[in-house]
Amino acid sequence: MENKRIDMILVDENDNEIWLEEKIITHQKWLLHRAISVIIINKKWEMLLQQRALNKYHCWWMWTNATCTHPYKNESNIEAAHRRLQEEMGFDTDLKEIFEFKYLAEFNNWLIENEYDHVFIGHYDWEVNPNKEEVNDFKWVSIPDIQDDIFAEPGIYTQWFKIILGQYSSSIE
Repeated sequence: MENKRIDMILVDENDNEIWLEEKIITHQKWLLHRAISVIIINKKWEMLLQQRALNKYHCWWMWTNATCTHPYKNESNIEAAHRRLQEEMGFDTDLKEIFEFKYLAEFNNWLIENEYDHVFIGHYDWEVNPNKEEVNDFKWVSIPDIQDDIFAEPGIYTQWFKIILGQYSSSIE
């Protein structure tokens, strides 16, 4: 768990900013807040997945999209996406927002995600240098193989990633 105070941007049902609140309180009280998720695809149409580090405050050791975060006050969504991609995966690339969604999920440590998530996509084919404080492992996997694995072992993937994959997959079919 992080030691420094991090404020989350609380939003209404239309993603209008309404307040700031401390990260842990936001997750304890089911407060709707802004989030960012990034999908990275390579030229073989494989998706970059990361296994979250053991020290994450929830969903540790679960597989998920390339990176996710919460924007800081006065930071745009795209700036947050670029910042966190560099911090977690050690690279940056052009990104474009492709959709947004809301979801609510309760985790086994009594924390709640109630997020208004903006999803970005980028294409990348070079070296990945993950931050070991943030990422336990990473891999490139085809979308059909991810879908098969989620069907076989849904508990090893984050809830938000399953939503993202479903919406992304239906948009490219």
